[in-house]
Amino acid sequence: MTDFKKLFDSLASIKVGVLGDLMLDNYMWGKVERISPEAPVPVVVLHHKEYRIGGAGNVALNCRSLGADVAILSICGNDEESERLIHLLKDEKINTSFLLKSDERITTSKTRIISRNQQMMRIDSELTDDLNSKDENALLEKVQSFIKSEKPDVIIFEDYNKGVLTENLIQKVIAACQKAGVVTAVDPKRKNFFSYKNVDIFKPNLKEVKDGLNMLFEDVNEPLLKNIHKELVDNLGHKISFITLSEKGVYYQQENKSAIIPSHIRNVSDVSGAGDTVIAVASIVYAATKDIQLMAEMANIAGGLVCEEVGTVPINKEKLLKECELLLK
Repeated sequence: MTDFKKLFDSLASIKVGVLGDLMLDNYMWGKVERISPEAPVPVVVLHHKEYRIGGAGNVALNCRSLGADVAILSICGNDEESERLIHLLKDEKINTSFLLKSDERITTSKTRIISRNQQMMRIDSELTDDLNSKDENALLEKVQSFIKSEKPDVIIFEDYNKGVLTENLIQKVIAACQKAGVVTAVDPKRKNFFSYKNVDIFKPNLKEVKDGLNMLFEDVNEPLLKNIHKELVDNLGHKISFITLSEKGVYYQQENKSAIIPSHIRNVSDVSGAGDTVIAVASIVYAATKDIQLMAEMANIAGGLVCEEVGTVPINKEKLLKECELLLK
């Protein structure tokens, strides 16, 4: 039987690097009481704003919430948004010394305008072109420096198709991690789906699997998922497939060991950010234990827990500990 208190205490010794697309989430709350005389649109009178860490930063925040030592590995714009992000990251004690700024980029930001608990509009500011060779080389050097100086246990690739994770960067970082004995985990998107060759943990969701493998299916069962794992391994040569199945739970497979782990009954309020929580918990637990069953069970619980909260929030360590002790006896 797992001693979860001891396991959770041990997570403080895990060193994590999160590499990928960093974002700033802006929330603007207001009231709508009239329609504009200039156009048939509502007038939102703002009463407060909030800034949150998004994208790869949310994965870093989840890792930090579990007590791990976390660094963000990314490149953003030389702008006001990056300053605000760095301030937020430092407040959460996330290491920003391996974060680069570039005059050629802008910091990805998403502004949501909300009234009466309803999103009225979202405004995105982003540049999705791949990094130029100068920025790519600079980021690669930062990652190599991080591996050499910090000796991390795991590097998580968090891909949102915003251009930071280029095919060349992905392959070189995976090779550097293999050489240094660092666990690699990835939450992929379609563009670079087959670039993550030889990673340890490959964590797509069902939609990403369908898109990546050009498959059409309705019913999800273990024979189908075993076939998906085989196709993924044939293309990627990775160790572990870890596929999130939405309300059906999660599936994992390493060689011949596999299982579908059903989700636990939850009062679901908001699924946003659940994938970030799942990859963070799975990566840290696997780095600490090398137990794929335990990794999948705990990540499954964590993903369900954050769905009970409104908005994107990191996992609560104490809640997760209690749920693991209750559900994984």
